[in-house]
Formats: sequence, structure tokens, C-alpha cells
Amino acid sequence: MIKICLVEDEESLVELIKFNLDLEGYQVEVYKNGRKAISNVQRIIKSDLVVLDVMLPENSGFDVCKEIRRFSEVPILFLSAKGIAADRIHGLRLGANDYLPKPFDLEELILRIQNLLPSDMSAKEGNETIIIGSKSVNFSSYELSDITTGEQHVFSKREIELLKLFIESEGVVVSRDEILDKLWGKENFPTSRTIDNYILTFRKIFEPNPKAPIYFHSIRGVGYKFTL
Repeated sequence: MIKICLVEDEESLVELIKFNLDLEGYQVEVYKNGRKAISNVQRIIKSDLVVLDVMLPENSGFDVCKEIRRFSEVPILFLSAKGIAADRIHGLRLGANDYLPKPFDLEELILRIQNLLPSDMSAKEGNETIIIGSKSVNFSSYELSDITTGEQHVFSKREIELLKLFIESEGVVVSRDEILDKLWGKENFPTSRTIDNYILTFRKIFEPNPKAPIYFHSIRGVGYKFTL
């Protein structure tokens, strides 16, 4: 599995980036402090790519980049709220391979990461599947198969993202606000009713009796809980 090191101190951004990279099939290791990243540089250089914020606690991303380049040519993608030319040039001169100013589109981030990885690498190594009742879900192809009837269904990207979030949080109540923040981010403004509609769809697909769910439970006034 391809390993990506994310060095970023903004908690909400860490969660959003990590969640989406996980969905793409990457293994993600996170550091939220420049000094800690430098002290773990020998571990970091074993990654296939480093996503590196410029403004970090204690040591800057520029400091981290310089330390990485002492030992390795691992691809480095800088992230920074400071998009001025002088900072971009400085980062590239230190040996970074690309520079993406904040705020950025997540799809653009994924594409830049893919472009920096060697062409023979693939994040889709093997098929990630899970069985829910009589249904088998393949997260790589977005496809569902009914084991007993052979019925097929193809999920949308958003449905797969939401389903994977529930599976990763099995047995834990996930609030509507948390779902909206992780899947839609701060730039979009869907309503909580949007989540409810997705749950209704999941119940129709997975539950033997949608009116008496055994997998997707409503927690009144809070959100939802998924159990296998």
C-alpha cells in the first residue's frame, strides 16, 4: 500500500485530508508539529510522498523540507495559506516538487498527489470489500452485489464515502454535523436532511426490514450509529 505522510497542524483539515486519502486507498501517517516531524525524519523518508504545511508549530515546513532533503528525494507537496510567489519559489528551491495554496479543492489535491507518485504505483492495490448482511460492497469499484440473489448496484462517490465513515465508526454515534464537516467540508452547506435521505437509501438497500433497522440506527436528536 502506498504510504503518504501528512504534516499539518490544523485539526479539521487533517481529518478531511486523511479521510479522503483513506478513501483513495492510501495509508496516511500524520504529524502535527514541525519539531516532531524533524525528529521522525528517518521514518518520514520511508513514505512514498510527503504533504507538508508551511506554517507549523516550533519548526516551519521549510525546516522540515530541508531536513528531509538531507536524506531523501521523496516527493514533497507543500500546502500553505501564504500563496505569494516568494514563498512558492522558496519552497521549490528547498527541493519541494509542488506547491498548493490554501484554500484548495480536495479533488485537485488528490490529482496533484497522484501526479507526484511514480507512474507504476497504484492506490487501488486489491479490492476493499465488506459484507453487510447478504450484501457485499467493493469500495474500489463502488459496486454492491447481493450474495443470495446476484442483484447489482453501483454507489455514488458520496454514498461510498458516507458508508466507509459509518464502517470506520462502527458502534459509535456519529452526529449529523460531524458527517457534514468530514464529507462536505466548510465550503458547502447541505442540510441535515441530506444525511437523512442517504440513510433512507442505505436502509432500503441493506436492511431486511427498513422500518426496523438492524444496521443503520437513528439516535434521536444526535445522528446515527452503524452496527454489524
